[in-house]
Amino acid sequence: MDCCNSNILYNSNIELSLEWEEKMIEIDVNNRFWVMKKLPEGNDFESALEIKEENKLIIPEGCFATKNKYLSMDAGTRMYMTEREDSYQPPIPIGEKLMGTVLGEVIESNHPEYKKGDVLRSYGQWSDYSLVDPISMYPSKVDTSNIDLVDYVGVYGANGWTAYVGVINTGRVKAGDTFVVSAAAGCTGLMAGQIAKIAGCKVIGIAGSDEKCNLICNDYGFDGAINYKTENISNKLKDLCPEGMNVYFDNVAGSTLDAVLENMANFGVIAVCGLLENYASKERLPGPYNYDLILMKRLRFEGFFSPDFYHREGEINPILEKWDNEGLLKLPIEITDGLENLVSAYSKLFIGGNVGKVVVKGL
Repeated sequence: MDCCNSNILYNSNIELSLEWEEKMIEIDVNNRFWVMKKLPEGNDFESALEIKEENKLIIPEGCFATKNKYLSMDAGTRMYMTEREDSYQPPIPIGEKLMGTVLGEVIESNHPEYKKGDVLRSYGQWSDYSLVDPISMYPSKVDTSNIDLVDYVGVYGANGWTAYVGVINTGRVKAGDTFVVSAAAGCTGLMAGQIAKIAGCKVIGIAGSDEKCNLICNDYGFDGAINYKTENISNKLKDLCPEGMNVYFDNVAGSTLDAVLENMANFGVIAVCGLLENYASKERLPGPYNYDLILMKRLRFEGFFSPDFYHREGEINPILEKWDNEGLLKLPIEITDGLENLVSAYSKLFIGGNVGKVVVKGL
């Protein structure tokens, strides 16, 4: 049974069978958690989300509970807050606990492989304590002897793996390619640009302010940058990439993608990672106006999604660690203290209020 998708998590009035009750562990905790009281309109999370409390957790057989030390803020979780059933992430019903990636310590276990004191990364609730089902929530024990715990939701977490896979496997970059990434000052985009530089590419980033554009060039080695708020993306790409772009790492879709399509080189690759311009939409938005250029330029589009390569952690992290230790891969982490401040931290992802990774510090 998927204990974390069960009504047991959300409805204390459910009558449980005697056999099921005998296999449960109940613990007393003061647990705060975030829910939706209504669907957010655009980026207005303040009026749509609220924090609630409970005083116990019920741990079914095969699950365990963690104390959340850090909560990862990721733009893709915006899809949980819509009515769309056709997304790669199904919506979370109003009133149920919101979820994302967390770093936590096991405080009680009803699973033989997870013990009190184990420190791990998993999907979990936006709460003080998470109930984790290993079958569906990808728990992974972490070693903090050489790596800071918070970095397991940064360089050594899904964002780092996504950047690596998008550049190396999906983008299939090679030395001398021209590589462009949108949302270039965000967590995944910033690492993708640096990995492309390591691979020998010319790297151009698209970001939302002159400050960010200067930062990614001066501190992170990008060869050029475009402020999409003040510059014409298509014209600027023509100036910076006169022979066209070989690989585009797409984090936003929408109008930015149309501008990119005009400037792709023949046989180029578009690695589709995110949909920042579309996440808040109740319906699918229209496809690219320049769709015909996919044919004319013989382009390859490919989407990729981090759970598809979680099993590659043991392969990818040593590579990222080597680059990290050599100073070739850097990631700033912005830590907001306190679960009660989660909404303000989360909102930054959608208004351009961050550089690098956004994390909330829990208990």
